[in-house]
Amino acid sequence: MKRRFTWNWIAQCVVVLVCAFALKQYYSTASANQLRWILAPTTTGVELVSGTSFEFESHSGYISRDRSFLIANSCAGVNFLITAFLMLSVRKLLRDRSQRIAWGFIPAAALIAYLVTLVANTTRIAIALRLQRMPAGFSGLNPYQLHRFEGIFIYFGFLLVLFVVSERMRSETTTGLLRRSLFPLVVYYATTLGIPLANGAYRQGTDFWEHSLFVLLIPLALILPIAAFRYSSDGRNPADVPKPINLRSSS
Repeated sequence: MKRRFTWNWIAQCVVVLVCAFALKQYYSTASANQLRWILAPTTTGVELVSGTSFEFESHSGYISRDRSFLIANSCAGVNFLITAFLMLSVRKLLRDRSQRIAWGFIPAAALIAYLVTLVANTTRIAIALRLQRMPAGFSGLNPYQLHRFEGIFIYFGFLLVLFVVSERMRSETTTGLLRRSLFPLVVYYATTLGIPLANGAYRQGTDFWEHSLFVLLIPLALILPIAAFRYSSDGRNPADVPKPINLRSSS
């Protein structure tokens, strides 16, 4: 009987978690100068999409020419990068744990997560620039709440798309799509709520709990359409499904 867990598999799990933890620690103290590896390509993408020009200011970030918008450390998207990397890596480790997994999947997952982060970040910031020009309070949310809503919506939306595409590439069937889609939700909750709670973020008071409410509800709003589609597919009347024609009996 083949062992389900090998030392190679355990070592890979440890390396994935250490990489995620190390990047999280690095990001917590990194300056804008140290984050140019992700801020610079993101800003280039935003400039191409929005037509807005930015200039780099040391230790601050990339600021627009009219000095109305700053792409700073908090805009780097490193937390999303960590979440995407963990989702791809952990899913691979859990799905193929009965097989011998080559170590190359770790740098591959990191590269894919980085590229998707650049696209997601560019989209989020370009939309934020557009929202900044709209009348305040048009959505019923204050500017801070609107920025928070938009960020969570874009990031989890991209995370969900990345997961569905990776699953689709793995298998041609969509059976169990809803059940499998809960996996990125769990990973997202773990990185955006679990880690901050463990670090004592709840001491921030109402601001943290308001943020937590947004994090809990917005991803669910994106999962629900999948659930509705799955429910409608399963709820079809068998009598409405056309029956195959038996050519042998009709000949």
